Amino acid sequence: MRLLILVLAAVLLTACSRAEVFRHDAFVFGTPVSIAVYGDDAALAEAGAAAVLREFDRLHRAYHAWEPSELTALNAAIARGEAAEVSDELAAMLKDAQRIAAIGDELFDPALGALVALWGFHTDTFVPQRPDPDKLRAVLEARPRMADLVIEGKRVESRNRAVQIDLGGYAKGYALDRAAAILREKGVANALINIGGNVMALGRKGDQPWRIGIQHPREPAPIATLPLYDGEAVGTSGDYQRYFELDGVRYSHLLDPRTGQPAHGTQSLTILITPQPNAGTLSDAPSKPAYLAGDAWREHTRRFGIEHALRIAEDGSVEVTRALRARLQFVGTVAPKVID
Repeated sequence: MRLLILVLAAVLLTACSRAEVFRHDAFVFGTPVSIAVYGDDAALAEAGAAAVLREFDRLHRAYHAWEPSELTALNAAIARGEAAEVSDELAAMLKDAQRIAAIGDELFDPALGALVALWGFHTDTFVPQRPDPDKLRAVLEARPRMADLVIEGKRVESRNRAVQIDLGGYAKGYALDRAAAILREKGVANALINIGGNVMALGRKGDQPWRIGIQHPREPAPIATLPLYDGEAVGTSGDYQRYFELDGVRYSHLLDPRTGQPAHGTQSLTILITPQPNAGTLSDAPSKPAYLAGDAWREHTRRFGIEHALRIAEDGSVEVTRALRARLQFVGTVAPKVID
């Protein structure tokens, strides 16, 4: 009996020791994507990650802003002054993006696809150049907004032909929520999903929470690390993610709808969303108005009920909310200003 107990104990210890992180990497939505699954079942991890990557590919093809997709078909109909019937999914995404845009004073506004195209960001290999001033002025005068959309069931039309939808500031967060749902359906309880810096955690990594780094916007290293718990999501908007430099000036893809120019004043802004429905989506789109608001960033995070946020200003100074400061471990000698 004693020998049997020892053998069983050895088997159990061996089984426990097999638990590891199974990592799957890809490139989707124009950004690196990784899915890390913790457990001892390689087949389960493989099946879960494969299902998520198939979903990412579907979303990428369905809602691409400039290659033929359901979204470009809608944009073409709007430009012709026609209504279009879209999928239930796209209709729901547009309604939600409309709501988020309204809360953020339309600083986040996916209707500005024409502006994004003028700045050359509707391409995988863009050429550093400023847009034609007359074309830029025409878009600003037309003032396309998400509020121009009329969505009735699956029927979508626009009161303004200048509206061109680009869901680039929304889709990654939505994809996080879809990934979490798929992994749970597949029986994966512990995972970390990373879509170009938008991150969501499921469960834990063994007996510890998942831990992530917050990228320093000017150095190839994290400025801080953060434990991430089950159901939490983190999103960052930064001028270092997609940009070009011309005559010593950095021009990022984060465009201010009030001026038509890339926003200045903030290097990066990170928000953490505590567990709630659509936490992934909320980690993406609401970071945009806060980033574009500059020094008024805290007002915009409050509008979304976000208490965990960090801003790195244009001069490199760091501001962090009290709630997030309690969770962060800064790297080096960073001295953040803590605010409520």
